[in-house]
Amino acid sequence: MEQFLALFTPQPGYKILDITAHSDALTAALLQRLGPVNGRLSLAQYPGEHLPLPEGTGATLQQQTVPDFAKPFRALPRDNDIVFIRDVLHRHSQPERILRAIYTTLANAAEVIIVTETGAADTDAQLALLERADFRAGNVIEEVAEGVTVVMGKKMHMWGNGL
Repeated sequence: MEQFLALFTPQPGYKILDITAHSDALTAALLQRLGPVNGRLSLAQYPGEHLPLPEGTGATLQQQTVPDFAKPFRALPRDNDIVFIRDVLHRHSQPERILRAIYTTLANAAEVIIVTETGAADTDAQLALLERADFRAGNVIEEVAEGVTVVMGKKMHMWGNGL
């Protein structure tokens, strides 16, 4: 978990969007990590198993339920510093639409982190999707956590649609 949380350093007021099919220990760890900086975790919950979340972390939690993998999540433009999408992109009927929505909600120079069970999705296809959606610096990290593959991309200021 520590290696995974080391992928980002929250600053005061940091905002994370977690688009997931399973709220779990990582979701709880994100809330704990955002607490000291008075951050906000927006949670878009797709169908799946969602564990109860801790209270009293100091972070703000906003939750929305997305009824199925054909629907988009809701998020304001340029409202998030980082987006995690966990076990949703490869299941969604319109992954390009989801990446466009993620691109829109990210601030400039912000990152998207795609987390899937190892072998559940084609990482080369995910990197190509990121490139088509104007994310740059795409890379795959396979040693962050056991059984998990991480694909990252960055919204770059003055690249693609990053104006």
